[in-house]
Amino acid sequence: MKNRNEIHKAEVQTLVYPVKGESVLLIEKKRGLGRGLFNGAGGKVHEGESAEECAKRECEEELHVIPKKLEWRALLRFVNHVENKLSEEIYVHVFLCKEWEGEPEETEEAKPFWVTISQLPWDKMWEDDIFWLPHVLKGKCVYAEFAFQNWKLLHGKVYFLEEPKNQNIPDKES
Repeated sequence: MKNRNEIHKAEVQTLVYPVKGESVLLIEKKRGLGRGLFNGAGGKVHEGESAEECAKRECEEELHVIPKKLEWRALLRFVNHVENKLSEEIYVHVFLCKEWEGEPEETEEAKPFWVTISQLPWDKMWEDDIFWLPHVLKGKCVYAEFAFQNWKLLHGKVYFLEEPKNQNIPDKES
């Protein structure tokens, strides 16, 4: 039993969606959480690794492609409850990729396939994807939060972020 004052540690993950014209590369996940569902390539950020480094590594491992340029598009927060208690909390950085080296190949973890963006197979994807992914694929930046019970969607909210503008912060005088 967890102590009420125990610190909860959230997990940080990434997702990458390679885009070519009007198509996006999805994977059929072959193992782990979400097995059998269609998603972007991605995984857990390792200690000492940035989200972007993780996204590149996961593309190499799952697709055998090397992203040349990643575009950050979203931060997603997922909380999952089991028996009405917090079981998992996951933050996912989402990237688009329009340039890469190599051709996507099937691996032990993933079976990649191209799909027309207007015909995404929502019934074979995570329930929350339909609420945020269309906006990301149009180049929008979002922050979204979703709550699950046994990984079944309960509710969520999507926030649209403005494009970041350069901001100079003046040095403080000593």
